[in-house]
Amino acid sequence: MLPPVRARLDWRVSEAFASVKYALSPPEQAVFVPLERDLLATVELPPTSTPQPSPAVTPTFASPTEITAPTATTTPGPTPLPASAQLFGVRHEYQTWNNCGPATLSMALSFWGWQGDQAAVADFLKPNPRDKNVMPYEMAAFVDESTDLKAVLRVGGDIDLVKRFLAAGYPVILEKGFEGPDFSGWMGHYVLVTGYDDVRQAFTTQDSFRGPKIAVDYQVIRASWRAFNFTYLVVYPSEDELTVAAIFGEHMDEMTNFRSALDNASTEILTLTGRDQFFAWFNRGTNLAALQDYPGAAAAFDQAFSLYAAMSEEERPWRMMWYQTGPYAAYYYAGRFTDVINLATTTLEVMSEPVLEESYYWRARAREALGDVQGAIGDWEKSLEQHPGFGPSLVQLARLGQSTP
Repeated sequence: MLPPVRARLDWRVSEAFASVKYALSPPEQAVFVPLERDLLATVELPPTSTPQPSPAVTPTFASPTEITAPTATTTPGPTPLPASAQLFGVRHEYQTWNNCGPATLSMALSFWGWQGDQAAVADFLKPNPRDKNVMPYEMAAFVDESTDLKAVLRVGGDIDLVKRFLAAGYPVILEKGFEGPDFSGWMGHYVLVTGYDDVRQAFTTQDSFRGPKIAVDYQVIRASWRAFNFTYLVVYPSEDELTVAAIFGEHMDEMTNFRSALDNASTEILTLTGRDQFFAWFNRGTNLAALQDYPGAAAAFDQAFSLYAAMSEEERPWRMMWYQTGPYAAYYYAGRFTDVINLATTTLEVMSEPVLEESYYWRARAREALGDVQGAIGDWEKSLEQHPGFGPSLVQLARLGQSTP
């Protein structure tokens, strides 16, 4: 039970268990099939603190053939960038088991003189060390609540924007896909970008898994970044607010940012194939859900899951729902509660350890909507077992007058 001993042994036990579980039930063979494509919301949703669809948003029921690329517009060219930029002062950290998020955020904070390490970040972000994922919004919350720095999280980033932040002196955290010979299958990962070189056409990344100062081609970064809607996080001192806002430009406004990311995903749908097109459809759904067009988002996720089912087993990014919750919100607010339950159950059952608090949370919401209040309470309690103090589940249990575990 000593922490240093557990840190060395826990991952070995977990990996051994996962090897056996995945050998008996290959996760890449599990396919979620939406069953309620034609269902519109006809029931009253339970009370919630989550925003409901805005009356100002017109639902979009676009089919794949109705997707058109956005009309190009002409805007003044931005200030030319230097051919290269490199930032120094980051304290590189190799991640401990299952800890790329805390390690990457710790590295970003170290650039600004923060003296903590990934263990301090992990205590806040993932009190259960077996938690498979840290959400980007949780990382931003740590910065805002536990440091003197600030953080802005946005989607739909591009190569030029990352370079602009680097040239101005700000490292950038990217959430991206990750594959390699050291593990089985596709998974999510964070990296800190600290430099670029146009001659080499490469970024300099601080990678908690692969090491410090890893050069990665621009297009390789872009291809792996697509899996996460081109999500990025910028950490900066509060006194730099105006400077950072100027670099973000119109993307400081969250809804403008999501609309831009939606345009990008819609364009990519028309030009990509295979797994990349799956990611583009998934991104379209994510952005529509953020814009509260839940029926349109649900239709986009339906198409994404259809493409997933058509992939070869070797190509499927079967860990996708470890990191994403957009389909849950889209199906829930479209009244497709059975699809929420089935997707969450499929996600949890194929894991070696069902430790996704978000999946339990959304399954509980759907169960309550269908009248299974006790099943919902059980799932919210399970989510708190996986992530003690998980705020959304605490709110729901308090609403029902339930004491927390």
